[in-house]
Order: sequence, then C-alpha cells, then structure tokens
Amino acid sequence: MSISRIYTGGCQCGAVRYRVEGTLGDPHLCHCRMCQKAAGNYFLPLANAPREKFSVTRGEPGWFQSSEIVRRGFCPACGTPLFYDARGADHINVTLGSLDDPDDVRPIAQSGVESRVVFFQHLPKLPESESNEGEGGEERHVTIRASNRQHPDFDTDHWPPQD
Repeated sequence: MSISRIYTGGCQCGAVRYRVEGTLGDPHLCHCRMCQKAAGNYFLPLANAPREKFSVTRGEPGWFQSSEIVRRGFCPACGTPLFYDARGADHINVTLGSLDDPDDVRPIAQSGVESRVVFFQHLPKLPESESNEGEGGEERHVTIRASNRQHPDFDTDHWPPQD
C-alpha cells in the first residue's frame, strides 16, 4: 500500500527538515542489527521516497557510512536518525518516526526478522501508562511541556525560533 501526497519531516531540534512529494513506498519495520544500532531501538521504521521527489528543505544532514553500500543520514545537532541511503538506489528511505505525522504511513511488512528481539512479540502484553502518570506525575509532565525544545511537527520559517 502506498499513498501519494506531500510528506514533510525532520529531526527533533528542527535543524534538518525534508519534503517528499508523491508516494512513500514499502513502509516497513527493519529489525536487522544494523538498523537497531542506527535507531538505538528495537527496530527502524522506514519507507522509500523517490530521489527526484525528495529534498532537504533546511540544514544539512550528517552522514555515517554504515556499510560499503549504505550511508545513514542524521541531524548533526540533535542526532535524530533521518535517512537510509543505499548506493545506486532510485530512492532514499526516510525514517517514519521523523515524519511530521507518523500516523500517515503504516508499515505493511517487516524485514531483518532474524535479528528481531526475542521478547518483541510480548510487548502488547506489558502494562501501559500515559506520559503524565508515574513518578512526578502531572507536575513533571507540565514542566516538560513548558520547557520543550522539540521542533513542532510542521515546517517553520526560521530555525532556531526567533523571539
């Protein structure tokens, strides 16, 4: 399943922003060990953006050559993983979590499952809580929201924000 439209996204701090016009194809979760390390997480959600429809609209990503054929783009200011770029491919992969609206694109497949963490299938059974629950409760949640330095989930005219 792929959806044609305009997608925007970027890093946590707003130093790097990007835009994709058209279709994000092959939305999937990659469980390979290299993607786990690149994301600092159990998997990396990715989708293909045609190169001719992809552009960086703010800043310059940093790049790490993770193998002979793949480099990974990230924000050099905050470290957010943004891109998976395979040499010679007609597309670049964007990380689905970096989209301004990550609910827009649902994964349809999983890859690298040989490295999937063994307890992954049990995650839905774990107890759940909202951000304002737990230690510090609502006060902690309010303090974090009031001092949040995260870039909003939309394009802005300036970065960093100007008062």
